[in-house]
Parts: sequence; C-alpha cells; structure tokens
Amino acid sequence: MSSTPSVPSPPDPPDPLDLPDPVDSPDVPRPVSAKATGAGPGRWRADVTASFVVFLVALPLCVGVAVASGVPAELGLITGIVGGLVAGALPGSSLQVSGPAAGLTVLVYEAVQRYGLGALGLLVLVAGLAQILLGLLRLGRWFRAVSVAVVQGMLAGIGLVLIAGQVYALADVEAPSGGPAKFAGLAGLVREADGTALAIGLGTLAVLVLWPRWRAGARVLPAPLVAVGLAAALTGGFGLPVHRVEVRGLLGSVQPPKPEELGRLVEVGVLGTLVAFVLIASAESLFSAAAVDRLHDGPRTDYDRELLAQGAGNAVCGALGALPMTAVIVRSSANVRAGARTKASRVLHGCWLLLFAALLPWALEVIPVAALAAVLVHAGCKLIPLRELLPLWRGHRGEAVVLAVTAAAIVLTNLFEGVLLGLLLSVAKTAWDMSHAHVEVGGREGTGPLVVRVSGNVTFLRLPKLLDALEAVPAGRPVALDLSGVRHLDHASAAALETWTAARGGVGAGAGGGPGVPIGTRSS
Repeated sequence: MSSTPSVPSPPDPPDPLDLPDPVDSPDVPRPVSAKATGAGPGRWRADVTASFVVFLVALPLCVGVAVASGVPAELGLITGIVGGLVAGALPGSSLQVSGPAAGLTVLVYEAVQRYGLGALGLLVLVAGLAQILLGLLRLGRWFRAVSVAVVQGMLAGIGLVLIAGQVYALADVEAPSGGPAKFAGLAGLVREADGTALAIGLGTLAVLVLWPRWRAGARVLPAPLVAVGLAAALTGGFGLPVHRVEVRGLLGSVQPPKPEELGRLVEVGVLGTLVAFVLIASAESLFSAAAVDRLHDGPRTDYDRELLAQGAGNAVCGALGALPMTAVIVRSSANVRAGARTKASRVLHGCWLLLFAALLPWALEVIPVAALAAVLVHAGCKLIPLRELLPLWRGHRGEAVVLAVTAAAIVLTNLFEGVLLGLLLSVAKTAWDMSHAHVEVGGREGTGPLVVRVSGNVTFLRLPKLLDALEAVPAGRPVALDLSGVRHLDHASAAALETWTAARGGVGAGAGGGPGVPIGTRSS
C-alpha cells in the first residue's frame, strides 16, 4: 500500500514587528530556553536578575516617552508600573513586557494638545474596555491579519514624526505643531539650537550607538541607561544650564477621568482618536507577542488572553490618568535574553519601578530633556524598516507602495488617517491582484463560430482590460462565449459580456460544440 509522502510545512512569515532592538547585539539571537519546572532557586534567581535588567531598560524609556508625549514624567512611570503589576500578572504571553511605547507617542501628544490632559485618562480607560471586549469576543488573532506593509508603513511614519519632533527637544527648542511644519523647520533649527543641549543630545546618541558594540558592558548595563545616566551626571556635576525633567511626585500626577469628560465621547475627533488607540495598541502588542515567541522555546502566546491583559492594563492606566500601554519589543527581548523563565520577572520589574518612583523621584530632576530626546530619536530610527525597503521593492512593488503611502500620509496628516488610508490601499491592492481575467480565442482555422474562453476572476476592476481583449477578437464570424473557467463574475462584467456577445452574433454554444454558458449565471 502506497502512502502519500508528508510535505514539510512552510516556515512562518517574518513578523512585521520583529524589529531591531536598540539594546541588542547586532547578531541574530538564537531562541532562549524559557522552560522550567518546579519552583527551585535557579528559576527565581533568573527571574529576579531579568527583572532588574528590564527595569534598567524601562526606566529611561518610560520617562522619555512621557516627556515626548507632553505629560508629566511620572505618568510614564505609572504606566510602566501598571504594565508590570497588572498586565504582567495576567495570562497571555508569559515573557512579554508592557509599558508606554514610542509607537503611541505621536498619537498621545496630538490627543493631549487637542483635548487636554484631562481627557487622556478617559480615552485610555475606554480603549482598555474596548480591548477587553475584543478579547472576550476572541478577536485577538484577527489583528494579525493586518497587512505587513501597513504595519511597517505605520511604524515608519511614527518614526519619522517622532524623530522630527524630538530633534527640536534635543536642541532645547520648542517644536512647531504638525508633521509638515516640523520637517519644514529643520532647516533653521541649527541657528536656534542651544549649543550645550545639542552637545548633550549628540553625545547621548553616540553612546546609544557605540555602547552595544562593547558586548561585555552591554550585558551588564543597557545602552539607554548608560547614555541617560552619563548625561545626567554631567548635567548635575557641572550645573549645565539646560532643560531638565520636571517632577511633581507620583500621587500628584494621578488624574482620574472626571465625569464631565464623558460627554466628549460623542465628538467625532475623540471617537477617531479612541479607535486609533484601540487598533494601534492592540496590533502592536499582538505583533510583538509573535516576535517574542520566536525568541524563546517556552509556552506560546494566547492572543485572546493577551488582548484581555492589555485591556485590563489600559483600563487601570486610564483610571489613573496615565499613558496608554502596549507590549514593547525592546523590553520584552531584553527580558528573554536576560534569562527570564516566568512572568514573575515582568511583575518584579513593575515593583522596582514603583520603588524608584516612590523613593527616588528627585533623581529624575537631574535628567536633561535633550538626553531623553536622543533616546527617542534613536528609537524612532529603529522604527523605520530601512533594511526591508529594497528587497520589498524588488519582490513586491505593490506592498512597497502601500508602505510608502502609509508613512507619507501619517507625516502629512495624522496617525489615524494615515493608517486608515494604508488599510484602504492595501484592500484595494488585494482586490486588484485577485482580479485576474484571461481571454483565449479558439476555432480560428475552421468556418464555425469562434470560441472565446474567459477564465479567472472577472470583476469591474479589470473590465476595461477585458473589453480591450474582446474587441481584438476578429469580426465577421459569430462567437461562442465559454465561461467555464471563470471563478467569479460580478454583475457589471456579466452585463458587459452579454452586450458584447449579442453585438458579435453570439450563438450560445460553448467550447467544443457543447452547450453554452449563460451570461450572468456564474457568480462564484
């Protein structure tokens, strides 16, 4: 008895959010073992060590994202704390770490500037509740159906706007509002820049780029902490006259949503921002989970439960008036490569953030804003998929166009409209690719009817090209239209084919003298 040979399954497609990590070595990492049984001291030691590493990575990023978003620095720490203690304790992805992300900085800044800091908590709270609902409806996996080109275009657009805005902060200059204005003002930035702040910012960038090349040092301390720590030491030691982080205190920064803000949920602009929060935060978290799963061989992510965990975390962040949170690939990959084995590492990282914010808030006051801006400029560069652009253009030019248009639309308009345009363009491209129709003419040698065979997906998108091919069929002889190879025929195409057949004296006979296929009866 013969058996059918097994066919190996194709490899997983590249994850759109498996991005280079600013704190990683340039080598491609091997999957790290995350399996552990029992509760021995080795497992706890690994988790405690990994939690300190993640804490050191998260601290400057939490503060930097908050400052760039136009909110008090403590709100970024609160979101990091909630990401560890709430989202980190819930099931979903065992090693993924959540907190404020650079990818939402542009959207948060626009929302705060347009609707005020008081509305931020309401937006984040409702977005979290919406994520919980989507998780209960088991829609988590559907977020992975978003086109890779749209996601990469979204990240590229966010990166460009983030860089353009933070370059001004790096030079201690107030940035103009709007993406186009930021780019237009870059030419005159050198004349307005504060030399001391610019030197600190450029020095911080240099450390961020060079420190990971020293492998021994990078294994002990992450580049963002070293860069910001050196900048803070120089600023405080020499009393440099540059803008520094302002500190209110943890409890003083908490701003729960006020009941009078509820009426703003009926505003079109607020609803658009809310939808953008939900879609972008959910997609980024779930794509990040897929990337983290490939870094270790432990339990895989349950996407619906992870969406529930993200929603619960954002609901708590919103209730405290803090920043929205997502899963962050930078902190997550640092957690895996530091040897974390369970979710205890991410919960502990939230504890360390809480202790720092409660006991050492004064330490933030010596951090220069230019150094934090440099960290975000570096993170923005990592969001732009430069290495993928040329291969994508060579192999899938349509996808490259979707990526470029999405990024450009975000820069020229805003994040929500840019992503929406990218999604619509991606859908249109897919519909165009699926609308392939072919025309073949048989029976040219004989004296009987010409047999015109149409195959493929015949839709209005390809109707002009189809009619051009039909008009090229020699006139003077009747035709028999064979639609047996058509997989889909829409109404507009059916009507056009029926009109053309009648004009050419169609005889209603199919290929080979068989019965003809009636026009308009094949719809699938």
